[in-house]
Amino acid sequence: MIEITTTQLYNGVSGFYWPMTRILGVFSSAPFLSNNSIPIRIRVALGFAITLLIAPSLPPFAEQDPMSYAGILILIQQFIIGVSIGFVLRIIFTGVELAGEMMSMSMGLGFATFFDPQSKGRSSSISQFLSLLLLQMFLACDLHLLLIDSLVGSFTSLPIGRGTMGAPGFQQLAYWGARIFSIGLQLSMPVVTALLITNMALGVLTRAAPQLNLFGIGFPLTLVVGYSMIYFILPYLTTPMLNMLNESMQMLRQITRVVP
Repeated sequence: MIEITTTQLYNGVSGFYWPMTRILGVFSSAPFLSNNSIPIRIRVALGFAITLLIAPSLPPFAEQDPMSYAGILILIQQFIIGVSIGFVLRIIFTGVELAGEMMSMSMGLGFATFFDPQSKGRSSSISQFLSLLLLQMFLACDLHLLLIDSLVGSFTSLPIGRGTMGAPGFQQLAYWGARIFSIGLQLSMPVVTALLITNMALGVLTRAAPQLNLFGIGFPLTLVVGYSMIYFILPYLTTPMLNMLNESMQMLRQITRVVP
């Protein structure tokens, strides 16, 4: 007769339960993996498959009852670590979306918004275009696979129940959030600057010829200038976007350093 002790049962359940929680935390916040177009059942099944593959190779961790107070704290800790890993890459996508919003507002396209299923809100057409462009680069460079590889490596650098991100890791994560504004300003600066010069020229023109209808010529002109600038700078956006994605992967390795 096969006998299973309570300790063996706890180890078997927690050895699968806690790693899957961290993995699902990444799937709930990381770009592409957290997209609402991917059904929840597919994400859970993918998380289950990854956990099933890596569970035998995970480093040993403390024996705890998964339903005890300490076990629930470990569960919450694993979910926070997973969400933080996905949040690092989400910052880049949010910054690019902010750049699109700034371009749209400068061009007068603040009314041209669409429903964004990811954020469940409204976003401009240019913002969605740049976000899809960045997502294609993210997938073309296999960074989604590198993200999963970093996630699996985090179980070694941050063992379950024995390692945590600590205050320095969360502080770096908070500082990393400021990159949203720097990315948005950096990518939108050429278009915003060109539109600022255009609006200044329109102001001088209206002052010199008051009979001109500013609203009749201003809006089409800003659209033409804005789209022309986007057309010209689009080939040069790949380099800064790739640099931002590489920077996010480096930040991901920094925040997952083990803190006893």
